[in-house]
Amino acid sequence: MLTPLHFTGDDAADALLNNDPLALLIGMILDQQFPIERAFLAPFRLQQRLGQSLEASDLACMASDTLIEIFSENPALHRFPKSMAERTQQLCRYVADHYDGDASAIWSDLPDAKCLRHRLLELPGFGDKKVKIFVALLAKRFGITPKDWERISGHYATAGFHSVADLDSPEALSRLRAIRKAAKSTS
Repeated sequence: MLTPLHFTGDDAADALLNNDPLALLIGMILDQQFPIERAFLAPFRLQQRLGQSLEASDLACMASDTLIEIFSENPALHRFPKSMAERTQQLCRYVADHYDGDASAIWSDLPDAKCLRHRLLELPGFGDKKVKIFVALLAKRFGITPKDWERISGHYATAGFHSVADLDSPEALSRLRAIRKAAKSTS
């Protein structure tokens, strides 16, 4: 049985991640050099600051300086608010231009996970590792399992605590951190 993402410490933020594909993509973009729960809380905070739902076309068309200001408001939505506001806007432009603003179309009507990997790699801010994690996240949390998703995700497809794909509770996040800390101390 699938369990939704539930780790930001805010039920409304978790609900947004589980129900809004664009929020999920934005959280994934922001998940670098920043605590996981804060990266994935940011789409909810962004929505609050905008005073409306997240729409790729709206964010794509927004003046860049305005979006940077919104990201920079205290508390900042990311450790690097300017660059992450720019990356978020690039992502939204891509989704608006290539998927008519519908982020879920990226993982809809797929022949296989190779196609999904290709689509994700085209997104601004998505590299190979992020793609592997996101494919595992779609499979483990949302039941989106195109053919060969396990091969594309590599070890992120296996059971355990490897990435955000394995986070269904704050306790799971604590366990992931403990495993990462132990791995760092042995290397």
